[in-house]
Amino acid sequence: MRVYYLGIVDSNSTPGKALVIANDVSSIGYFQRASVQEFLNFFAITVADRTSPSNRQGVEENSLAAKIVDDYVTNPAQTDLPGTLARYQNPRQADTIMNIQQELDETKLVLNKTIESVLERGERLDDLVEKSNTLSDQSKMFYKTAKKTNSCCSIM
Repeated sequence: MRVYYLGIVDSNSTPGKALVIANDVSSIGYFQRASVQEFLNFFAITVADRTSPSNRQGVEENSLAAKIVDDYVTNPAQTDLPGTLARYQNPRQADTIMNIQQELDETKLVLNKTIESVLERGERLDDLVEKSNTLSDQSKMFYKTAKKTNSCCSIM
């Protein structure tokens, strides 16, 4: 999930006034970016106007939006919205649980590959043992045949 807009809106004035805005619409088509930015600003001001003072309201797809708001509430002096927006573009880096889950998935893949290679190696060892047994049987048959052949022509 990408974060497209972060903003601080003053809802004391009517209509609300955007105090600080940071948006990243680089993944949207060039000709649609201006209208998307305008919609995001309108949406933020509308939500701020409809929210009563000292309450918090947001649109959450998952817990990432709540985490961004919580980070701001705990440290409002650090209002670097463009930096915050850039930091949360990759949620796996921002959220430690998602990061741990990604590392676990990568570890599972490595373990699966290792187990598959061990099984393949075991199959190859079985093939080598079978070929060794076949070669041993053939050498015994060759020895017997050679012994019978040489028994008729003994050297005196």
